[in-house]
Formats: sequence, C-alpha cells, structure tokens
Amino acid sequence: MNINILIFRNLKKNLKNYYLYVFALVFSVALYFSFVTLQYDPAMDAKKGSVKGGASIRAASILLVAIVTIFVLYANTIFIKRRSREIGLFQLIGMNKSKIFRILSIENSILYFSSIVVGIFIGFSFSKLILMILFKVTAVDTAATLQFSSKAFVQTLIVFVVIFLLILVMNFLFIRKQSILSLFSLTSSTEHNVKKTSKLEIGIGIAGLFLITSGYFVSSRLFEGDFSGLTGLLIAMVYTLASVIIGTYLFYKGSISFLANIIRKKKDGHLAVHEVLSLSSIQFRLKSNALLLTIITTVSALAIGLLCLSYISYYSAEKVATDYSPAHFSLTDTKAADKFKNALEENGIKYRETTIDVIDMMIDVSVIMESELPEIQNSASAMLLPVVSDKSVKNIDVAADETVFTGTSNFLQRVIEIKDSGKIELIGKTERISQKFIGLEKDFVVSWYFTNGGLPIAVVDDTVFERLKRDVDLDTRNKSILYIGIDIVDEKEIVRANELFAESGLTGHFEYDSRLDISNKQKNTMGLAMFIVGFLGLTFLITSGCILYFKQMGESDEEKPSYTILRKLGFTQSDLLKGIRLKQLFNFGIPLIVGLAHSYFAVQSGWFLFGTELWAPMFIIMGIYTALYSIFGLLSVLYSKKVIKDAL
Repeated sequence: MNINILIFRNLKKNLKNYYLYVFALVFSVALYFSFVTLQYDPAMDAKKGSVKGGASIRAASILLVAIVTIFVLYANTIFIKRRSREIGLFQLIGMNKSKIFRILSIENSILYFSSIVVGIFIGFSFSKLILMILFKVTAVDTAATLQFSSKAFVQTLIVFVVIFLLILVMNFLFIRKQSILSLFSLTSSTEHNVKKTSKLEIGIGIAGLFLITSGYFVSSRLFEGDFSGLTGLLIAMVYTLASVIIGTYLFYKGSISFLANIIRKKKDGHLAVHEVLSLSSIQFRLKSNALLLTIITTVSALAIGLLCLSYISYYSAEKVATDYSPAHFSLTDTKAADKFKNALEENGIKYRETTIDVIDMMIDVSVIMESELPEIQNSASAMLLPVVSDKSVKNIDVAADETVFTGTSNFLQRVIEIKDSGKIELIGKTERISQKFIGLEKDFVVSWYFTNGGLPIAVVDDTVFERLKRDVDLDTRNKSILYIGIDIVDEKEIVRANELFAESGLTGHFEYDSRLDISNKQKNTMGLAMFIVGFLGLTFLITSGCILYFKQMGESDEEKPSYTILRKLGFTQSDLLKGIRLKQLFNFGIPLIVGLAHSYFAVQSGWFLFGTELWAPMFIIMGIYTALYSIFGLLSVLYSKKVIKDAL
C-alpha cells in the first residue's frame, strides 16, 4: 500500500478522536494571535503609553504560550499512547521505526499546520472585536480597526513551530523507547485492583481534609487581626497556600477513595450497576490522576480567584469613586472652585455647590477602637481624624455631647474593631472635650483627601464644632480646611463638565477629585487586569477541559469490553448511562467544586482590598466558569453513550 494512501486513511480514521483536539488547537492559535496582535496595533498606543499596560500584555502572552505548550504536549502524549497498538502493527508488518515516525510526523504536520492556518484566520477575524472589548472594559475612548499584523503572524508561527518540534521529539523518543510487546500492552494496563482501603490511605485522606480545612480557616482569619505584623501575615499566607495545595493532592490521593469506601460499606456491598460504574471510577481513577487533578484544581482556583478579584474591583469602580468623591467634583481651594464654576457657567452647565468646613483634630479613641495589628495599636490612643458639623451632613443630627463616625474603608473595618459606644475625647489647643460615641455610619460626606487614607469622619454638634474651630492649633497637626463639592444637575453633561475640569488644569492634583476620572482610572487598570486574566483563564478552561475529556475518552474505550459483557447480561443502555452520568458528574464535578471552594475562601479573605461589592461579581464569574466547564462533562457523557451503543 502506498504510504500517502495509508496516511490519508489514518487521518480519516482518527479524525473522530481528534476533533476536540483540533478545536482546542485552533482556539489556542486564534486566541494567541489575536492577543499578540494587541501589542502591535496602532490603536493601542494610548493604552501602551503606560509601561505597566504593555508589560502586562507581554507577560500574559508568555503565560499563554506556557499554557498552550503544556496542553498540546500533554494531548499529544495521550493520543500517541492510544495509537500504540497501531504503531505495534506497523512494526509487525515490517516497518522500521524511522518509517513509522515519518508517517506519524506527516499526519501530525497536516493536522497541526492546518489548525494553525484556520486559527490565525479566525484570530484575525476576531481581533477587532477583542480590541473593542478591551477598550470597552478599560474605558478608553479610541476607535478599533481591523488590521493584519505581520509581526504578530511571524511571532505566532515561531511559537507554534517550536511547539511542533517538541511534539516531534516526544514522538521520536516514544517510538524509539517502546518495544512491540510494550506497545500492545500499553493501553490495556489496568488500574489498581479493588481492595480494602488501607490504614495508610485512611490517614492520607484524613490528612488531606485536615490541611484543606485548616487552610480555609487561616484564610478566613487572615485579615481579622489574628496574625500580628507583616511577618505574621506572610507566614499565614504561605501556610494557607501550602496547606491547600498539599491538602488537595492528598484529597485526591486518599480522601476520595476513603469516602467512596465508606459509601460501599454503608450499602454492605449491595450496589446497583450504576453505582458500581461510578464508584469504581471515583475510588481508583481519581486516585491515579491525583497530580493532574491537583494542578487543574489549583490553577482553576487561581484563575477564578484572580478574575473574581479583578471583576470585584471593576464592578465596584463607581461605588469606590463615590466614596472618594461624594460630589461629581471635589475641591479644597476657593480660587480653583471659582475658576471651574466660571467655566461651567460659560458653557451653560447648571450645577449645585456644597461647602463643608472640615477640621483635622486629634481624637482619643482608645476606649472604642481596638486592633491586633501593632502598627495600629501604637497610634490607637490618639488619631488624627476629620471632624465636621452635623449641620453640614444630611440625615445625621447629634446632641451636644454625642459624636458619630461616618465613612471608612473596607480594609480598616477588617483590621480595626470599633465598638458601638464608648467615650472619646476631642483634643484641642487648650481643652479636651469629652464625647459619647454613639455609632458608625457608612456614607462618606467629604472627599478621600480629608480622610487620611480612609479613616472615619467624626460628626459633632454644630455648637461643639464652633468651639473646636476657635480652639484649632495651627502650629500642630490640627488644621481647618474647606471642602467644596460641585454636582452637575444634568448627568448627561458630566462628560463635558469633566473635560472643562481638565481644561481648567485641575486634573492630576491630589486635593482635587473628579468622580468620573476616579471611576475611569480604576476601570482602566482593573479592566486591563480582568481582560488579561479572563484571556488566560478561558485558555486554561478550554485546555484543562479538553485534557479531562481526553482522559474520559481513553477510559471509555478501555471499559468497552465491560460494557459489552453488561449488555449481554441484560442491562439496558439507560442502566449503564445512569452510571456514566454519575461518574462524569464526579470526574468533572469534584475538581470544579474543590476549585470553586478554594477560590471562594481566597476571595473572601481579601476581597475588601479590591472593592465594595462581593457576591454579585463572584457569583457571575463562578456561574460562567461552571457553565463553560460543564460543557466538557456533557461531551464526555455523549462520547460514553456512543461507546455503550457500539459495545453490543
């Protein structure tokens, strides 16, 4: 038979097994090409004016190459092992190993480079859309155009040609190493024999559960003040990371088998056929794939966690901007405010002005404020806090001997415990005014500039405030400042007003704030992070899902003789499918659930550093990830259904 005909027949025969591999390869090439195109697109000049933006894209492209390389090499390892019998037959009919390697290399090159061509075409077609998405999430007002980048094309070709050369080296070493006998026995190697769970496995299982649980506990207490100083925080973080990763490996190595064995014992060995099909896989297959599943679970948790945190920050951008600047524009200087107001009036933009007198006052808060962190303990006796009159604040009215705190950052709420009531002292130049602290409100009433990094604002009675103004010591840290807030009446004119704010030379000053600028800046930074992490996370999701799917394909093919026997014994296709569905639910569901749990505790421990909203962003990200991941479980069930159908 002509070798070309043999290659054509082999490609046709194996195409049904390679279709998802081809899809993942095309997807990876398209994703990489479109991503690299961003680096060379002229429309990205505004974005790449920031060194961090360009560096982030380049670093992400390197990580993208690493993910794709690992996936392609791993997938190639799976498929060449599945073709070991075919390679053995070639040797039996007299072909030498060099000729077999040449046949496989030609087949691979046709499949591989065809996928690259299709992937580059798709990547080029969608590059404008991806650029538009990037500009949208980063709030960059720049037009996106469809342009073919020759530099991105060459870079993509170089990367994937290098990966192909690595595939050839792997295939050559595989064919050279294996004997005819080993090739025929490679795919028929059985899993561990079913046996009673040993005490060692029980110990491993319990240790895995303990490490994961302890890691979750330390993570939940990370920013609650239980760990003092930066050294304590660092040790807690390292322990959390190490215990969760090691615990995950031990969980797959021993805990799964241990729990499955408990289920068997509870049923006294009386298992239905669907329970046998599912429990056997859970008890022994997951155990043998412990390292692979640990890597997939850990990286999935990392991707979900980072995406959740970046989306929390993006989702909270407007709320954070409102906290930083309660008015659309916040200023501290009357001359600057008059200049801006004149510009608004000249352009016919109506506005509302709010002015609040603010005093920076030393306040003794030792009775009501506690923290385990030494850095805060040392300054907790007297802190420099902004003080305003209740006359200037809506919805707050206090008596002459009462004080309310309002507005504080999420981080300080976690590391500082503020009691509901107690005594405080306002320390002036000549007198100390004792007050009853009666609670903490959420709203910010002046801009972030006045809060000394997110510390609460003290609201006192107007008579007390006037006493404090007369007793301010300008030679010490106490000082009096005017807060000027300007709100635009028609929100449709905010963008134009913001342009006038910039034209007035007020942008970029620490004491002057534009709420729109703050929001756009956070969206710009975190939108880029979310875009990059989303790109990498989607790539890993597709590749890891494909790897698990390939593993299930191999297991289904190995179990085909067992399906044949069960069908001959009278079990219906629906009986077997019930067990297959349960099996795939565990095979795909366990890594997914464990990964989601890891990411949940990671996000819970520090989400407040990134924004003000937790549940909605986290549920959206986890829901999308779960839906996409479930597709591969469904494909595995459909493939197993086909194998069961062909078994009889």
